[in-house]
Amino acid sequence: MMRIPLVVLLAVAAHGADFDVLIRNARVVDGTGNPWFLADVGVKGERIAKVGILPNASADRVIDAARRILAPGFIDVHTHIERGIFLVPRADSFLRDGVTTLVTGNCGMSAVDMKEFFARLEKGGIGPNISALIGHNAVRTEVMGSANRPPTPAEQEKMNALVAQAVRDGAVGFSTGLWYVPGTYSQTPEVSAMARAAAATGAQVYATHMRDEGMSVEAAINEAIVIGRESGLPVQISHFKIIDRRRWSNSTKTLAMVEAARNEGLDVVVDQYPYTAASATMDIFFPRDVFADGPTAIHERLSSPASRKRIAAQMAKEVGLRQGQPNYTFAVISDSPEDRSLEGKNISEINLARGRKATLADEIETVIDLRLKGRPSIVYHTMSDEDVDRIMKHPYTAVASDGSLVPFGETMPHPRNYGTNARVLAKYVRERGVLSMEDAIRKMTSLPARTFGLKDRGQVREGFAADLVLFDPAKVQDKAEFNKPHQYTAGFDFVLVNGAISVDEGQPNTLRRGRVLRRNSRYP
Repeated sequence: MMRIPLVVLLAVAAHGADFDVLIRNARVVDGTGNPWFLADVGVKGERIAKVGILPNASADRVIDAARRILAPGFIDVHTHIERGIFLVPRADSFLRDGVTTLVTGNCGMSAVDMKEFFARLEKGGIGPNISALIGHNAVRTEVMGSANRPPTPAEQEKMNALVAQAVRDGAVGFSTGLWYVPGTYSQTPEVSAMARAAAATGAQVYATHMRDEGMSVEAAINEAIVIGRESGLPVQISHFKIIDRRRWSNSTKTLAMVEAARNEGLDVVVDQYPYTAASATMDIFFPRDVFADGPTAIHERLSSPASRKRIAAQMAKEVGLRQGQPNYTFAVISDSPEDRSLEGKNISEINLARGRKATLADEIETVIDLRLKGRPSIVYHTMSDEDVDRIMKHPYTAVASDGSLVPFGETMPHPRNYGTNARVLAKYVRERGVLSMEDAIRKMTSLPARTFGLKDRGQVREGFAADLVLFDPAKVQDKAEFNKPHQYTAGFDFVLVNGAISVDEGQPNTLRRGRVLRRNSRYP
């Protein structure tokens, strides 16, 4: 046996491997939309160190991709995980769907003290990276409660200051939920003033759940564009859709409005989840003025016979006006802490089970009763496949889940919490050919990264963060269904977060290597 000189052994040990992780023989879809190319990818520390053909390279962990697809980790820019992340800090439902970065604080709902929120995340450790928006509704509630009126000059100044401070503390942008209380009580000048305060302190984007997504969707889009123009911020229109069946196919017009704004030089883009059902609290079925001035006022309005009669009459108009529906069969209870037996049942079924007639008037009485006892969440089926396809194909549409985090097995959440990205790759790429693989991945990576200012993520590129996902395009599959939502995605074999393997051969581990991505942050 040949003896290797001790000096050589010591030299090799001192040098160590070239990389921490080396992924060989991958079809790299780099996130830009360009065609895939065959390459090896070497990871050192938290960064992609080398992309190329590396036959002589060594690594502590070598993964044979066997020509599976290697892509940037997916960036989900529309989530609601402010509370859930502290219950499920590993966020496996997202990691196992290939998602390595989450943006929270959407629809105007966020922490107000961003410094404290980020500190809590870092203290406990998180599975994916997390970035956050400062929310209009949260700030308005902090300053004005649920008052249904314009702010005083002093209140406006205080709200502007809170937004500016949150951006200085690392929020990447400003969000609104003008469909929800108390945002629905605001007028455009109030929102524009807060957006300008965000822009002045370096915000990257104005992200909005618009004031309407049905009969008045065009006016809502115009308002979003006005706010973007007046503030100078790029605009991200959240979960772009048409929810009123009487307006189905109107996405041709709404997308044309986005294109027209871009042709004027305004940076307006949208995001979308690949489902025909939405999710919210039951509050969306009520006239918005019902929820002003706090819980006592709400209870009195819903309990008083005269007030209840007025509210029911308005709701009868609303279910047609906003939803284009004849009854409430389209709305399924997803979370009802007061009565878990209701979860998974639609409101029409619940109404009949209570001995009432199958009339809209009786169903409205049931809805009011449910709201008096709590604040149930619902999944509601209101969109068309034609509109979903058309919006998905548009070059300015990013993929985003609008999902949240709940402990596995609890409640009946929307399946988007588990399978958004896999659903796009399985149903809309592999099965139906609505998108190419390269464009689908662009919509999950570089497009959201550039909109939200995540400058070193969203591409397989040397020097970028080593957020990566390796999968077989023939096997990736969403499993979550509306009646069985707690099912993890299959087919994402490896997921790396900041260079650490967090999903290994399809199985999650216990690592929490995610970082808080503050505005303009860059880590080693």
